Amino acid sequence: MGAGAAAIFASAGIPTTMLARTIEKAEAGRAKAEQMSKGKVAPKSIAVGTYDNDLATVAADADLIFECVAEDLETKRQVFAQVDRVRAQGSVVATVSSGLSIAAMCAGQSDDFRAHFLGIHLFNPPTIIRGCELIPHTGTDPQVTTAVKELLESALDRVVVTCADTPAFAGNRIGFKLLNEVAMLAEQHGVAYMDQLVGTHTGRALAPLATIDLVGWDVHKAIVDNLHATTRDECHDDFALPAYMQRMIDRGHLGRKTRDKGGFFRVEGKGADAITFVLDPATGDYAKLAEVQPPMPTFIERMKHALRDGKHAEAFDVLCTTDGQDAKLLRRIMLGYISYALGRVGEVVEHPRDVDRIMGFGFNWAPPSVLVDAIGAARTIDLLDREGLMVPPVLAEVAIAGRALYDEPHEPARFFTVAA
Repeated sequence: MGAGAAAIFASAGIPTTMLARTIEKAEAGRAKAEQMSKGKVAPKSIAVGTYDNDLATVAADADLIFECVAEDLETKRQVFAQVDRVRAQGSVVATVSSGLSIAAMCAGQSDDFRAHFLGIHLFNPPTIIRGCELIPHTGTDPQVTTAVKELLESALDRVVVTCADTPAFAGNRIGFKLLNEVAMLAEQHGVAYMDQLVGTHTGRALAPLATIDLVGWDVHKAIVDNLHATTRDECHDDFALPAYMQRMIDRGHLGRKTRDKGGFFRVEGKGADAITFVLDPATGDYAKLAEVQPPMPTFIERMKHALRDGKHAEAFDVLCTTDGQDAKLLRRIMLGYISYALGRVGEVVEHPRDVDRIMGFGFNWAPPSVLVDAIGAARTIDLLDREGLMVPPVLAEVAIAGRALYDEPHEPARFFTVAA
């Protein structure tokens, strides 16, 4: 993330210096940033240095000090204590943390540090994903928040959502609730079945378990463990890491980053000769995906056909009216996403549009409002009631007003990548 952050700052023409524990690590980060910028950053134009030799000089002259060290509260606090001793008064200090408490990270630092401290959560890789969460704490100077938001939107072309300082903010809290829920269900229903059921026809670029493999099981564990420990909302139990995942992590299975071991899936060979294997959560063994892939439920084929024609309401009418356990399970998952996401309005973000923007531009998932409009607000409320799920207040308002909930100029079809 440090390299990605440097790439977007330097690509915008902002003088950028990367510091690391050693000069070799800093130079490796610079090389990665140049690569990620795809020619927008001239070779060696990003300066490099080390904490020991260069922090005092660089921090004293910096307008913005952007921290990208390990996602560990005490590690970050140690870095900020060093920064506070050498930074210029009035300089902004930001953390890229994906979910730690912003207030806890700056606790004990100087008044000026805390007034100029906030979170800038970029989504990885930031050179491709524009979604960004801006997280002030209660002591952040509002003028600092405003200035940083303007920088992110104008100079860095970010789609910015301002979030309250709550665990995992908005995107990861909503996204990893669904991801972990699907991982739990995979123990009962199977990995191949769940990723087929909750595929691109539900409005996501990548199926949930394949997404966890891409993110990394260790990262997934860190996020859901934090949420399980620090939240007490209606979906608290959905953040408990499945025991089989912990067993596989202990054996070194972290997803794509451990190619030889894999995660939910493992690929052997390359190109046309590649063979995909899929995990059996009960045994920890792998089988050839082609040999265990269940047949596609008929209603999913009908949904995909409608989506290919751009008929979103028709596709979700199929989901809402189909009988059978497959459709019932998918309805429960999708309604849970709508309920939980829009239920964070007023707690984590101010407006439904904020949730839509971070799920659309941070996760590349269909925003919950797109799904509500496709299903119909009144019908969504009825289905939520039947499932015993929370009905977010905003849904009742939309149903009464008879208006659409999705409020973005971007075509909803862009979130559905169903192949022909």
